[in-house]
Amino acid sequence: MPELPDILAYIHALEPRVVGQTLERIRIATPFLLRTVEPTIEQLEGRKVGELQRIGKRIAFGLEGDYWMVLHLMIAGRLHWKAKGAKLGGKTNLAAFDFADGSLTLTEAGTTRRASLHLVHGEEALAEIDPGGIDVFSCSIDAFYKALTLENRTLKRSLTDPRILSGIGNAYSDEILHAAKLSPIARTKDLKPEEWERLFAATTDTLRSWIDRLCSEADKNFPEGVTAFRPEMAVHGKFGKPCPICGHEIQRIRYADNETNYCACCQTGGKLLADRGLSRVLKSDWPKTLAELENLKRRPKV
Repeated sequence: MPELPDILAYIHALEPRVVGQTLERIRIATPFLLRTVEPTIEQLEGRKVGELQRIGKRIAFGLEGDYWMVLHLMIAGRLHWKAKGAKLGGKTNLAAFDFADGSLTLTEAGTTRRASLHLVHGEEALAEIDPGGIDVFSCSIDAFYKALTLENRTLKRSLTDPRILSGIGNAYSDEILHAAKLSPIARTKDLKPEEWERLFAATTDTLRSWIDRLCSEADKNFPEGVTAFRPEMAVHGKFGKPCPICGHEIQRIRYADNETNYCACCQTGGKLLADRGLSRVLKSDWPKTLAELENLKRRPKV
């Protein structure tokens, strides 16, 4: 799912293309995309775009008359800048937004349609879409601490809860926790003051680094290759690969459609975190530490 750095890269690329331009036409290929009834599509067409905003992991287009068009890409939604009037053929094409100099198209891979489009009028209606997480770049470390300790939850869950922090998901939370040298299952109320300092610094530094990188790329070309798995990432999507800091293999915890990647040496003091699938199968044979894992690998195959 595109997260805060990816959304800001999209906005960075879109601003010179659409701000000040008239949204001439909205074309929707599937009725499941549009999640609102009022205002209508026709009420937004013909209005100029005055600004773009990020609302969590959503992109909001502010139009004349206090109208807003809000896109949520979810997991597989992606944006593309095409020649004006680009066709909407094929199963992955969901919508097109036509401007004088081009068309912004929305695609979604796979068969599950989760991406959404909300059309709203007024700041109050726009605020209702916001899940309410705080912006890490405009808050203090005290506000950061208070938000994450309202409940005693794991760091991974807290970082990715949109009601707590704005725009952080599975990929960048892995990178943040690796940079902070903290376990993804550490409880928020168990952290020491120096660990909170590391976490806050890692959160802002990691996100800023990726924002700068992706926006720099967007200066050259519209961001067509948005992905949660990037070669430059330290741990996310790197299961079995060497940690760039210590060289030990990156580990993972798998659950549902996601997985958490971490370095046991850098983040958990050498302890392997139980994988919900394999640990149930192996039970007492599940290795608890890196040393046990290495010994397991050395056993002769039968």
